[in-house]
Formats: sequence, C-alpha cells, structure tokens
Amino acid sequence: MLRIHAYDHDRLVAADAVIASAAADATSVAPQPPVIWYDLINPTAKEERDVGSRLGVTIPTQDEMEDIELSSRLYQEDGAEFMTMTVLTRPDAGTPHKVPVTFIVKGQVLVTVRYSEPRPFDAFMARARKGNGLGLHSATGELIMTGLVEAIIDRMADTLERLGNDIDQISRDIFAAKASKVNKKTRDLQELIRAIGQKGEFITVVRESLVSVSRVVAYYAALDGVDRKLPKEMRQRLKLLQRDATSLGDHSAFMSGKINFLLDATLGLINLEQNQIIKIFSVASVVFLPPTLVASVYGMNFANQPELQWHYGYQLALCLMIVSMALPYLYFRRKGWL
Repeated sequence: MLRIHAYDHDRLVAADAVIASAAADATSVAPQPPVIWYDLINPTAKEERDVGSRLGVTIPTQDEMEDIELSSRLYQEDGAEFMTMTVLTRPDAGTPHKVPVTFIVKGQVLVTVRYSEPRPFDAFMARARKGNGLGLHSATGELIMTGLVEAIIDRMADTLERLGNDIDQISRDIFAAKASKVNKKTRDLQELIRAIGQKGEFITVVRESLVSVSRVVAYYAALDGVDRKLPKEMRQRLKLLQRDATSLGDHSAFMSGKINFLLDATLGLINLEQNQIIKIFSVASVVFLPPTLVASVYGMNFANQPELQWHYGYQLALCLMIVSMALPYLYFRRKGWL
C-alpha cells in the first residue's frame, strides 16, 4: 500500500486523489500542494519501483531492513539519507513486537517503509490532518520525520508508565501478600515469577527500541554542518528528541534493575518457604526420635529384660515416650525455632 501526503497550508492532506486527478486532466493548471511524504506499507515491488524512480533512490527490501549492522541501518546513498529504527508494536496486547521502519530523506521529501502499522503513525497522521495540528508554518520531510519519531517516543513513554504501574503492583503482591497456607503462597510466588519474566522481556524490547531511536536521532543530528545545514527549528527538535530518548532510556534501565531486584526477592521468598517446610520435617524427626528409641529398646524381647515383667511397664514406657517427645518440642519452642 502506498499513501502519498502533501502539506496544504497548515495541515497534512492525502495527495493520492490529487495526483490521480492531475494525471487524468493534463490541462489543469491549478497549483497542487507539494508532496512531502511517501508512506509505503507492505509495499509491492511495483510501488517500490514507482517511488524509487520518482526520487531516484533504491527502496530497501524487508530483509535489508532487518539487518542489525549499523552500516546497513544508517547510510547515505543516491543523495538521500537512509535510517532504519526498531519500533515497538502492540504494547497494549501484552505481547510486544519489534519491527523495522526505514526513513528515507531526500531533499524536502520523506519516504517511510514499514511492514506493520505501529499506532504512533496513525496518531501522528490524525493530529497532522487537523488545522495547524503540527504547529508549523511550513513542513518538510525532515520535520515530518521528527514528528513521527516524537510520536514513537511518546508511545514508548506511555508504555513505560504503564509498565511501571504493573511492576509496582507486582512489588506490592510480593511483599504484602499474606497467605494462610504455605503451599498456596508458594504457588502465588511462582505466578509472580512468570509475571516478572514477562515484564522483564517487555522492558528489554522497549530498551532496544529506545537505543535504535537514539542512534537514528544522533546520526541525523550529526549531519548538521557536515553534509547539510539543518534549520534552527530542526536542530531544536532533534535536541529535544535526544533528551527525551536519553531520559526514557535511563528510566527503563531503572525499571530493569527493579525487575531484577523483584526477581531476586521472589526467589528468596520461595527459598524461605521451602526452608520452612524442611525445618518442620527436621523438627518432627528430632521430636519423634526419642520415643522411637524407647519403643525400639522395649521391642527387642530379650529373655533377660526385667522391665518386661513389670506390672506397669507398658504405662511407664508410654510416659517415657511422651516425656522424651515433649522435652525437645518445648526446647524448640523456647528457642523460637517453631
């Protein structure tokens, strides 16, 4: 799918119909708004060739976009800047995915190539189609790109905020949970380990996306004064994007550390619960060892055992077993081991 956008006065408009009508009516002399953005979504080979021939560039394939080498993601070719970043998709579903999105800037025109539909793109277009939705007196492909990156960063900020709330809830469940049964509590902690693992994987994907965004922004900001002179507004927006990406990266690092702490704490609590069970069995074995010894002694049935002839020997043996069992139990209670 190919979406073509133009900037008309103070808003972004779909230029597909404008171009089609202009091609159908060759005698039309009405000025058309300049096209500043070609958005390729799951493009066909024909759409890639059409956009490439219009701008004189070669559109990268999906396999090329998925390469992780820095030279394959940030480079110059045919007088254009090619920048590929990793974007987070479907964070609300709880199963985030990372997809590559390529930005191609040539002159005043932007080309985006993507094989998914991240929500920041829709949010940006909805805002840009409103009157003065971009807050710009004029628009170029560079400024459209910074607007898209800003929407991606805002989306990740919302995702991190939601993740932070989930992690706080997990922390409360770990340290404030009280269960009447040890087995039930242990099962709850095991479920919490799964939740912690999911959140940790989520944060890893967010951090990878933030690193990718920071690289793209830093790469484009480094072009100022080298290959081109960036407008003042563009330089300011790039500085803000770098600052936002850095602060979100620091926050995600803090959350990652908290996830590791919660994982260690949960494993520690599970070990404590298991040690409590082992302690109960150990105390029980010590408590029942003396009466077992007494019963064993008087169960040998040797002919020369005088106690076997006692009239109250059975009662005395029972009393001896009870006392030998009660003394260790009371001693353990006094020491606080039970």
